Amino acid sequence: MTEPMPAILTPPPVHLGAFLPALDSLFSTQGVMVMLLVAYAGAMWMFLSSAPKVHTIMVSDLNVAREFYEGLLNLAVADVPLHYYYNYEQSMGAASLDPIYGMSSLPTTATAPPTQSEGLWYQLKKNTQLHIISGAQYGTKNRQRHVCFDRDCLENILLRVQSRRLRFKLRSRRPLNFLVKDMAERVIELAEVAD
Repeated sequence: MTEPMPAILTPPPVHLGAFLPALDSLFSTQGVMVMLLVAYAGAMWMFLSSAPKVHTIMVSDLNVAREFYEGLLNLAVADVPLHYYYNYEQSMGAASLDPIYGMSSLPTTATAPPTQSEGLWYQLKKNTQLHIISGAQYGTKNRQRHVCFDRDCLENILLRVQSRRLRFKLRSRRPLNFLVKDMAERVIELAEVAD
């Protein structure tokens, strides 16, 4: 008589989820969606934090402005930053400025993406660009007006004027307002609009 063989006991199968219970919920549909949202938020933060700061100045004449910023101030022409495509500026409310601030009515092209011909782009500092658009009214005696809501922008331009040893006249410190003559002896008024 042969002895029966002892039964071999096999351990129950071990699942990876037993060691890492959170891993199971991480790879669920909801977990994958959360991971995708976190990755998207990280990518948007990196994109927006690397985007240059943009100052906008409204001028009465784009051709005169081009001569002033390129010729007299010697600013380098810049590419339009990616975050300004698809009507970024119009969505921020620039198209609905109040005419009381001395600007004529702006074009209402909220459905078409802005093109290079709608403004001028210059590199003001390393990660700062200057966007020149039309829309300001002429000043007294048909003086060219360059109007800006950002004091920091005008201070940078004033520093550029001073470093190029151009003659200027400071009219007011608060709000900042100064006059400069361009190469054609036209008077350009750069004015901060306090909102």
